[in-house]
Amino acid sequence: MVPRADTGADVVRLAWPDVGEAEAAAVAEVLESGQLTMGPKVDEFELGLANACGTGHAVAVSSGTAALYLAVLALDIGPGDEVLVPAYTFPATANVVALAGAKPVLVDVDPETMNLDPGGLEAGPKTKAIIAVDLFGRPAPVEQLPEGLTVLEDAAGALGASRQGRQCGSLGALACLSFHPRKIVTTGEGGAVTTDDAELAIAIRRMRHHGIEPRADFEIAQPGLNYRLSDILCAVGIPQLARLDELLAARTRVAAAYTERLQGVVDTPAADEGDVHGWQAYVVQADGAAEKIRALREQGIEAQVGTYALHRLAAYRDQGDFPAASRVFERAIALPFHTRLTESDLDRVAEALTALA
Repeated sequence: MVPRADTGADVVRLAWPDVGEAEAAAVAEVLESGQLTMGPKVDEFELGLANACGTGHAVAVSSGTAALYLAVLALDIGPGDEVLVPAYTFPATANVVALAGAKPVLVDVDPETMNLDPGGLEAGPKTKAIIAVDLFGRPAPVEQLPEGLTVLEDAAGALGASRQGRQCGSLGALACLSFHPRKIVTTGEGGAVTTDDAELAIAIRRMRHHGIEPRADFEIAQPGLNYRLSDILCAVGIPQLARLDELLAARTRVAAAYTERLQGVVDTPAADEGDVHGWQAYVVQADGAAEKIRALREQGIEAQVGTYALHRLAAYRDQGDFPAASRVFERAIALPFHTRLTESDLDRVAEALTALA
């Protein structure tokens, strides 16, 4: 815990990246080398990511949002196309579709799992793909999606998770990861696209580097962007990736400790039988979430909303009502969740939440 700036009381932090001496040493090595970007650490990080996800290719980029945007472009999604997107997710999932000139079509979610509800999907003649989000690290039920529909997996918070024996990051034609500080592996900012399709991987590599053709003379057939991830940031991620199993086990222990304390107090999260939860966040559900979040913060506990009901945002308000997404948004509470939480911290959070029940 850290002192609160306003009262001097201890704060239970919402998130705290699991980084230390190994990451500092790796960054120092890159600084000493003088090769700060487009160097060997990028290749090393990408190889580790591909191995972790069980895919043939991984392409590191500057953020999870950049990964999603490039994945949409690589699938040739654009004006006149529609993409199915969960109505309860971080806005970037829909924003990248709109920015590509296509229409994100919202679909409702399962109010228990908070993931998309396969039973509520209706693909139309313009539907080009669906973005399946492994929300908070819980694997999406991709095998229940309509056959023939291209799946783009938003695995931003699901590195290390698996669905029925298949690693998250390999559940769609393309998958996108994020390395934001609230993720299990962080580079500060950063992301990656994983795939088994060599041509899609080449397209992502081309578009992240101004459109320059990989492994060729300097040529740009189509304009691209600068979405590269530097060696400095890859160096931060490599030591964490090497201990991914350890990090996931530690977060799983924290999640189990919360669940034990909060059974019967709130609706606690879990994964489907046979799945491995990625535990990017620990998000419970309870009536009156906004008031409870406010009360927890007043006690120095950094609770937060889960994520957003997109149809309540001005950009997507024209798509109608999605009752399950609204219900989840109104009931979801993200509790402090990281490997520095002590038993005392967990007790404090649980006791405060129990008192508000």
